[in-house]
Amino acid sequence: MPKPELAKLASLGFDAVLSDYYWIQAIYKVGATHERPEEFAPYISKIIDVVTTLDPYVGHPYRFGAAWLTDSPESVRKANDLLRRGIEYHPDDWRNYFYLGYNLFYYLNENEAAAEVLERATEIEGSPAYLPRLVARLRSEYADLGSAAIFLNEMLQTAESDDAIAIYQGALDEIDVEIKARYLDRARESYNALHDRDIARVEDLVAGAHPILAQLPAPEPKDLPPAMRKGDRWFIDSKTGELTSTYYNRRYRVNARASSGEWRNKPKEDVVSSETI
Repeated sequence: MPKPELAKLASLGFDAVLSDYYWIQAIYKVGATHERPEEFAPYISKIIDVVTTLDPYVGHPYRFGAAWLTDSPESVRKANDLLRRGIEYHPDDWRNYFYLGYNLFYYLNENEAAAEVLERATEIEGSPAYLPRLVARLRSEYADLGSAAIFLNEMLQTAESDDAIAIYQGALDEIDVEIKARYLDRARESYNALHDRDIARVEDLVAGAHPILAQLPAPEPKDLPPAMRKGDRWFIDSKTGELTSTYYNRRYRVNARASSGEWRNKPKEDVVSSETI
């Protein structure tokens, strides 16, 4: 892969044509490979850098790179550099700000930086009406489930394939179950205050003459079809002491990747989009 500046010299003035060539190579690499993202991320990073150096006025390649460069903090920061280039050449496109804000919040746990980026997007005509509310959330102590849900709902609305929809919906399902788990956490605190002791099992919250709850919330995502429900239940995790659903067998954590150093693959955009180059 040539360095971007050398590719520009070699283009002999046909910058856009050569940019298209490398863009097609990037799409082919992602679409045809069986490698894990962390194995081809360096290639994607370099080739999208070449594509956007040759023709910085392209649109989708910036977000394409951001969607795939999530295997490490270094890759995310490279994706952010590409998005900033996209913002420089497309200052009126709120989507690049949105993806940059998402990366800063979700992967790097840099909430204030994410808020600053999205605040600029609120001034762009056509940007979502909810962005000011998201900015406020990111600057509050509650920048977790609600913020993640707003980001993911937007990505769900713009997803163009069944695979992408399934991935984003899956993340929203996790948030739904976590909201219920936090509801149980609050009920547990009330039980402790009332009885001066902890619950022995989750069912204690609905037991006795004066139960804390009338019933336990469903341990599965609310949108799960009845045919797919398999009798999941709530339990007290013996290792963490947390109230947990057997549907996931773990609690959901926003920014878990940034805080723990464990990097999972972020939901991917479609490899081939209807967006034009």
